Amino acid sequence: MRAPDHRPRRQLAWTAVAAGTILVVALQAVPTFGQRSTSLWDSYDAGSGSAAALESRPHVDAPGAHGDGHDHADSTTKNAISRAGEVGADAQDPTSAAQRRAAAAYVASQRTLPDPQLRRLSLLSKRTAVPATRYAMAGGCYALRAPGGRYVRRAGSGDGVALAGISRAQAAPFYFKATDLGSYLVFGTKRDFLAAGGLDTEPSPDSDWTVRQSGRGFTFTLSGGRDLRAAGTTLTTGSSPTAFRLELTRGCTAYPESQIDIAGNPHGGVSSFQEVRGYVDTHTHGMAFEFLGGEAHCGKPWDRYGAPYALVDCEDHTLTGGNGAALETFLSGEPSHDPVGWPTFKDWPAPESLTHEGTYYRWMERAWRGGQRLFVNLLVENNKLCEVYPLKRNSCDDMDSVRLQARQMHNFQDYIDAQFGGPGKGFYRIVTNPFQARKVINQGKMAVIMGIETSVPFGCTFKRVGPTEVPACDAAEIDRQLDEVYAMGVRQMELVNKFDNALAGVAGDAGETGVVINGANFLETGTFWDMKSCDPADGESTDRPQLAVPEIDPQQQDALFGAVGQLFGPVLPAIPLYGPPAHCNARGLTTLGEKTITGLVKRKMIFDPDHLSVMARKAAVDQIARMNYPGIISSHSWSTPDTYPRIYKLGGFITPYAGDSTGFVEKWRRHLGWADKRFYYGMGFGADINGLGAQGSPRGTNVANKVTYPFRGLNGITIKRQRAGQRVYDINRDGVAQYGLYPDWIEDLRKVAGGQGAAIVDDMTRGAEAYLQMWERTEGIAADSCRNPGLRKPVATVERLVRRGMTTRAVMQAVGQPYQRLGTSYAFCARSATDPKVMMGVTFTEAGKVRQVTSR
Repeated sequence: MRAPDHRPRRQLAWTAVAAGTILVVALQAVPTFGQRSTSLWDSYDAGSGSAAALESRPHVDAPGAHGDGHDHADSTTKNAISRAGEVGADAQDPTSAAQRRAAAAYVASQRTLPDPQLRRLSLLSKRTAVPATRYAMAGGCYALRAPGGRYVRRAGSGDGVALAGISRAQAAPFYFKATDLGSYLVFGTKRDFLAAGGLDTEPSPDSDWTVRQSGRGFTFTLSGGRDLRAAGTTLTTGSSPTAFRLELTRGCTAYPESQIDIAGNPHGGVSSFQEVRGYVDTHTHGMAFEFLGGEAHCGKPWDRYGAPYALVDCEDHTLTGGNGAALETFLSGEPSHDPVGWPTFKDWPAPESLTHEGTYYRWMERAWRGGQRLFVNLLVENNKLCEVYPLKRNSCDDMDSVRLQARQMHNFQDYIDAQFGGPGKGFYRIVTNPFQARKVINQGKMAVIMGIETSVPFGCTFKRVGPTEVPACDAAEIDRQLDEVYAMGVRQMELVNKFDNALAGVAGDAGETGVVINGANFLETGTFWDMKSCDPADGESTDRPQLAVPEIDPQQQDALFGAVGQLFGPVLPAIPLYGPPAHCNARGLTTLGEKTITGLVKRKMIFDPDHLSVMARKAAVDQIARMNYPGIISSHSWSTPDTYPRIYKLGGFITPYAGDSTGFVEKWRRHLGWADKRFYYGMGFGADINGLGAQGSPRGTNVANKVTYPFRGLNGITIKRQRAGQRVYDINRDGVAQYGLYPDWIEDLRKVAGGQGAAIVDDMTRGAEAYLQMWERTEGIAADSCRNPGLRKPVATVERLVRRGMTTRAVMQAVGQPYQRLGTSYAFCARSATDPKVMMGVTFTEAGKVRQVTSR
């Protein structure tokens, strides 16, 4: 998670931010605001909205607001090779030119290897005339028939329901919108809901039915045990349910939802254990709607009642017409915004709108259908910023928030399962090991890994009392909580985020943002960042540059620090101004930090050194190297160039921060020069969406190499412009406004890369496989012996170790990773007395058991 930098000309805006904060405090006394207005619901008409009409709506500005004062193309944030330090134009790469050329040539050679065979899969079962289970009616259109052949129909003016001996064609059709596994809104043709009292115009607990199978029919029950009953010609509720038969019909009104607009079924493998293809995002915060107290983030990734209820603005934004959004104003640089989300989405989501939901489940579904196959969801919190923000409904304790978000991930998985027809059927599958993940991906689904990025993991803050530092945790407590989060499913973790803690020093934030975060760091620890002027050998491996005395005039200083004083009160001493950059935090890795890394390695968890200070990161990677541990990843460019080649050398994985397509292509080109020929290479990205990280800006609709819709995606799918309510998204005009536009962003990479377009997309489609192979090595599987000649075993030894009936995992534990995994065959390298490289093949049954071992 990070907050973007802003140019010095924006420092005076802090006075307005402080005033906005006071306004937000005042809002605490306002009664709870309704989830949405009826006008939003009534204005929905799928496919009727036009982009031109939408853009003609007036933007809601604060009174007297002028200009923007914000640079969306700030290259020190989204597009830097390192977000943790300053990049100089003449920075020296830690590798030689010859090494860079050799590494890039190796990656190019890997692109010529045979690709695994893919097939198209459908996760939705064919709909039958009568649902087979209580989950199967999700998204379907049905008539309800009571015993005796009576159907539910609209009565009188159509505002009520009754039972009548009519034909199915005359019965009222109802669309079944799943609210959870086995629960539904029964949606009528007039956009109303079958409810306890007949038909309601709004969804509520009185229309949220739990459905169960009973004999040859289904019963419907509301909260409080109220059952739907057929009584003569009427419907009522009571304690004795009627079993209704559901019969497939036509004529339903579709429930309002965001569209997908991708044609073609998603791809999977021809076997469950072959090499995978697909994109990987190793750094996004899908459950961030619960962090910072649960009221700073606007909207959420799902709601029982769908898009009109999930995609709404925050209360403090709505009540002031978009003018009271202090946090959004500071982060985006926009003085105000249109608070209406669904169905118009005029101002949000947007690349620079950082407090609004970006991972709504249908947008996640579009990314998956567009080729994404691996997703790391980081549980995130910052307790001090949570405490400062006045509106909250959740605990600010980092670990309380981690536990809540972990539970919500499972609830999210259940909700998606409900939309796809039952437990285990959805595309979003939480996994805990690479073997499980490979199987999920080859089933055509998206493997989801749980990670942690917090400022105070395990409660490990510290307090500076005079010259003494008192940590709030000890090694035993860290060990206990590592066991807890591992059991929870966490497999990837950072040690720090925004503040120094008892484990390590932090890279910090830059400029005026850094002043605020540094103030919060003092409130948390009793000390400011110990930033010293430094001069790294490569010119760029530094921590974030702080405001230096020559950079700020007295008037700006008074405005900036006066605003900070209003934000934090009189408890802060004078905030330090540091010497000239570059800056490096003198706080490194502590003994407790070393023990935490040892604990991660013991549990085979993946360590992410992002956000650490340069000093702490060097010590951490030194420790990982001494342990010869491959489970290391830089997930979103918050490491530095001195570390990237070391991560590759260890067999780790790196996903640069996504940012703009132009900046990402340059990061890809540079990372090619760090690739290690001993390991499979692929590239992923870290979106950091919902983590106060800006997304890719649009390049414009007039560029010569713009994305042209529709276009072909991975495995031949067709990707069109996405519609959400009345909004039609175009990557050229809108950038990565929300997560569903990442398939479009991949196509934009192809366009930006020009003659290297096929190469970058090929590397991106190999990203999920590269992550899985890193994870396998983390689990103790040796690297493949073709790329690592020193690991080759004699042919006779391989033939002895690989026995008929062994699983693919057992084979890898015996002889290491295969060089290729195509269909039901693996290829390994061995040696003989006369040949140092003998190719050996192992074929498996469809169930993944060894059938035969051959050499050639």
